[in-house]
Amino acid sequence: MNPDLIRQALRQVRYPGFSRDIVSFGLVKDVRIENGQVWIRMEIATRDAAVPEKIFKDAHAMLAEIPGIGTPKIEIEIKDAPAQAGSSEAGSGKSSIPGIKHIIAVASGKGGVGKSTVSSNLALALAATGARVGLCDCDLYGPSIAMMFGTQERPMANEQEEIIPIEAHGIKLMSMGFLLEDRSPVIVRGPMATRYTQQFLRQVAWGELDYLVLDLPPGTGDIQLTIVQTVALDGAVIVTTPQEIALIDARKAVSMFARVNVPILGLIENMAWFECDHGVRYPLFGEGGGVREAEAMGVPVLAQIPIEPVVRSGGDSGKPVALMPPAESVASAAFHQTARTLASTLAAKTP
Repeated sequence: MNPDLIRQALRQVRYPGFSRDIVSFGLVKDVRIENGQVWIRMEIATRDAAVPEKIFKDAHAMLAEIPGIGTPKIEIEIKDAPAQAGSSEAGSGKSSIPGIKHIIAVASGKGGVGKSTVSSNLALALAATGARVGLCDCDLYGPSIAMMFGTQERPMANEQEEIIPIEAHGIKLMSMGFLLEDRSPVIVRGPMATRYTQQFLRQVAWGELDYLVLDLPPGTGDIQLTIVQTVALDGAVIVTTPQEIALIDARKAVSMFARVNVPILGLIENMAWFECDHGVRYPLFGEGGGVREAEAMGVPVLAQIPIEPVVRSGGDSGKPVALMPPAESVASAAFHQTARTLASTLAAKTP
């Protein structure tokens, strides 16, 4: 019996609620064979007893398919994951990054729903309330925050070897886009993606912030799992369009956060309608799907963002629409109202 064969079988076991397998995420610490007996040791950081139980059962089921393996001995050491901010276990209700009061994840189940647009404008709208705000672009493979804020600066390091974030429009920014040439692809496998994500969160000199907004990549993979096991999130904002294909994936994102005890702060329905010059609204991607889904989830609808040309042009030119006075744009007004709602919600949860 070969330990590599056993590890290969364990690569078929997924972390519950995520797309990543337990081997590539580093949960399998040791595989050995002694006198024909297979011994496997794992370490899992979680506060949900159902997670190690599911992994234990799935691992046994997968290994049972290997002829002649017998009954493997699987030992799972459970370590505490970071207590989520606002929970009773988190104590003070503050994030696990020194100097940052609240961490908000902006997520979506699929790409193309405008998540980075929402993250950028939400950060700016929060800053308009007088708050100190940072925005971390956690989408390593498709970073867009650099373009949306109109800067291609290269970050420097301080004497503590921390990365100094780029500042634009009053927001502290970090993105893989600041570290690459315009057309350079990001080619990193799971472990490297995990390392970059941890560096963006832990080795950036964010300083004192009221809010750190995390622009997550689409889906429920490596980076999302790294984030929820690295820092304490105050909550997540789910972005979707009204169409059913987007809502299916939004449900997956909600389920992922539920498994790791991260509260859903609300849902934003983006591209809700297009209004022509005559005042007629056209629901190009369906009508009211996000509202119905939010009701089914039991979470608030934070905003319905219409399709406006200034939203697209603002993102392309480095001047997001939230910089416009709310009176001049329905989308801008929606982002500013969402920021006030979130600020009020988080303040109420803080002891």
